[in-house]
Amino acid sequence: MSDAAQPTAAEVRAAAEAVKAALDRHLEAVERRSGDDDPAVYEAFNALAAAAEAYDERLYDRYDEVTPFEIPGADDSLPPYAGPEEPHALSVLIRRDYAVAEPKRLLAQAQRIADLESDEEGADGTPAVGVSTHAALGVLFGEYEPDEIASRHKEFGLEEGDSTLWVSAAEELPEPGEWLNAPFEQADPERIVCRFDVSAVFDDELDDDLEEQDA
Repeated sequence: MSDAAQPTAAEVRAAAEAVKAALDRHLEAVERRSGDDDPAVYEAFNALAAAAEAYDERLYDRYDEVTPFEIPGADDSLPPYAGPEEPHALSVLIRRDYAVAEPKRLLAQAQRIADLESDEEGADGTPAVGVSTHAALGVLFGEYEPDEIASRHKEFGLEEGDSTLWVSAAEELPEPGEWLNAPFEQADPERIVCRFDVSAVFDDELDDDLEEQDA
């Protein structure tokens, strides 16, 4: 960065003072919080993150120095909670991605399930589901709960990808069948009570951090 574009020492000092003030406001909001989802705490958190990021940038631009703070990016944090203070209903949205890593294993497992069901029902013929991946997936996910498939995915010839779980708050349950045509259309980030993400990218970032520490 050119000298002309660098922040002045006074600007760096002002950014540091802004961080101190944001720390005080965040602590005050936490001490006065009205509940686990107090929007004032979210706002103070976001303000503190913004102030710390601004200070970190000015400090680096002026003195080529960094802080020990890790500032979450916009994609890593949720917007301020704007749902009901006391939720009376919840929507749990889950996405799990899988790759069909071993098609033969998947087909064999599906055929085994079909054979067992055929024996139990006393059918004369056995459904030939072990020849179509499409049919095999229908049998597998029709037989087992998603959590069981997640815990036994290798057994079914699947390989895990990213997954996410959103717990979203609502005033009341929707009417039966109301959202079945578009189940994820009404997902509102501002009503998320909590969110849990699993991804190999987090493992890669951890490995990179460890390599940097060892260097």
